[in-house]
Amino acid sequence: MRRRQLVQLAAAAAAVPSLSAFAQAFPARPIKLIIAFPAGGPTDITMRSLADNASKVLGQAVVVENKPGAGGTLPAQQLQTSPADGYTLAQIPLGVFRLPYTTKINWDPVKDISYVINVTGYAFGIVVPADSPLKTWTHFVGWAKANPGRLTYGSTGTLTSPHLTTELIAQELGIQLQHIPYKGSADLAQAIVGGHIMAAADSTGFAPLVESGKLRVLNTWGEKRLPRFPDAPTLKELGLNIVQASPFGIGAPRGTPPAVVKRLHDAFKKAMEEPSYVQTLARYDMLPMYMSSAAYGKFAQDTFVKEKALVEKLGLAKAQ
Repeated sequence: MRRRQLVQLAAAAAAVPSLSAFAQAFPARPIKLIIAFPAGGPTDITMRSLADNASKVLGQAVVVENKPGAGGTLPAQQLQTSPADGYTLAQIPLGVFRLPYTTKINWDPVKDISYVINVTGYAFGIVVPADSPLKTWTHFVGWAKANPGRLTYGSTGTLTSPHLTTELIAQELGIQLQHIPYKGSADLAQAIVGGHIMAAADSTGFAPLVESGKLRVLNTWGEKRLPRFPDAPTLKELGLNIVQASPFGIGAPRGTPPAVVKRLHDAFKKAMEEPSYVQTLARYDMLPMYMSSAAYGKFAQDTFVKEKALVEKLGLAKAQ
């Protein structure tokens, strides 16, 4: 028995240097970063800037792969079948924390993801075509009350933050809206400019269309007015106690070695601090929103609880 214990201890001791060596050698090949929304939108463009910066720090390419659909939850789902070696990473939108309450899944968004780092959040708002008769938010609400269920609005997908926040707004105001989901901001922009929907709830990727005179902003969802749209009131100014920034970051498969998570965290934190990334975020009124691995993990736990309450409040929870 004594000899067996010594052999086991020796084996365990031998394993420690191998793990350490693995972490020191990481990465030895390109890393895949899966994005939850299509190419060309604010998420894609800002995350590609971040990936480029991280590639320089890591000494290996960070290759972006777009996997849109399912309310932005497909990248997190892909982590569940990926090796826990740090070579597959995923953007984790807020919708991931709602998933178990609306869909039957066999994994846990809190326990089954290694949270690496939170990087930013969105600036959201509601826009209408520039020639819309809904000139102000008061017009929007009045028309919706007079025409229950007829005012169509688009979002970047069912159960995304723009969708649920707009439904929460509607519930608070006692109005009924008709939701049309799209795969991302680019598709949504085409739909509203093409006259297929009456309004859109999205991040400020719509800014160029506003500045070119094609869209008008009715409200924004931050704590304060956006400098780019100083005339657009916040939801709080409109009497709604709602603020939505939808923070998001990067996750790895459950069981990824802590030393690899730290290596990734440190690289992406440095990438966040590069002026090129900050400038790219500013194009979409976004700001760096850093959370360490530990803080991001705690945020995941807290958000998981809050999103349950929101889904239940809106009556969208799946049947038990």
